[in-house]
Amino acid sequence: MANVDQFESIFRSSVKERLEYREVSLSSVLLITDLDEEAALSFKKQVQHFLAILGPEESWNCFLLTGNDFTTTEELLELVDGYALDLICSYRNLHSGAWQYPHSLGEHLDVLIQKTAIPVLILPHPCAGYIAKHAMQDTREVMVVSDMVAINHDLINYAVRLTNPAGTLFLSHVESVYIFERYIDAIGKIDVIDTEIARVRLAEQLLKEPEEYFLSCTEILKEHGVELDIRSMVRLGNGMEEYRRQIESRQLDLLVMHANDEGQKAMNTVAYPLAVELRQIPLLMI
Repeated sequence: MANVDQFESIFRSSVKERLEYREVSLSSVLLITDLDEEAALSFKKQVQHFLAILGPEESWNCFLLTGNDFTTTEELLELVDGYALDLICSYRNLHSGAWQYPHSLGEHLDVLIQKTAIPVLILPHPCAGYIAKHAMQDTREVMVVSDMVAINHDLINYAVRLTNPAGTLFLSHVESVYIFERYIDAIGKIDVIDTEIARVRLAEQLLKEPEEYFLSCTEILKEHGVELDIRSMVRLGNGMEEYRRQIESRQLDLLVMHANDEGQKAMNTVAYPLAVELRQIPLLMI
């Protein structure tokens, strides 16, 4: 039986996920605001500058909704359904003053992210004082946030599309140290398992899988002529603290995250707290 288990472990470790690359088209963009027309047009110019990676302004459409176009979430969803879109841009707490607090995305954005399959770019609120000094200038430093629970190849594909050709794409995975320690504590109560060996081997395996996937991503992107500076970051830690540190130290311009989980209506359990609290730079939810 031990030999069978060992063979099965070797077989499973040899099965590796590889990136399914595709080129992403972003030619139709909707910017949703709660501003008056003059302020909305000014903000639109700022967004078009930030998304210069999409090409000259005349080569892609940037549609605009102002504060007079909708009030309720139902009205917003109906308006969104009237467009053929590749990307939605907005900011948290539309038609609400709660944008000052790091506690929610607001009902409009919460529902919109769950009800549409279109990627949503969450921008820092235009009235906020918490925007990072380097934010909304360009997309030279982009980081993918992967939880490795459900591989979403479009995280990489969209991140590639939105990274400046002279920029850096970081592929990241932070394994929760708190969950890890909980499992080690449980293992420590099983007398037939060596806890210290389990600690070392489990940590190695948890980090090995994202490292190998990111390596395959780098190889496949190079095969398709992607010339970005591609780097990976895989570690045990506290995700919120780690991404805050990365935003500040690397002056990240964009985080790309998985928004939805199959089988549940709520947002991805890893992405939601990051989306709520990391307000200082744009976040792309896919």
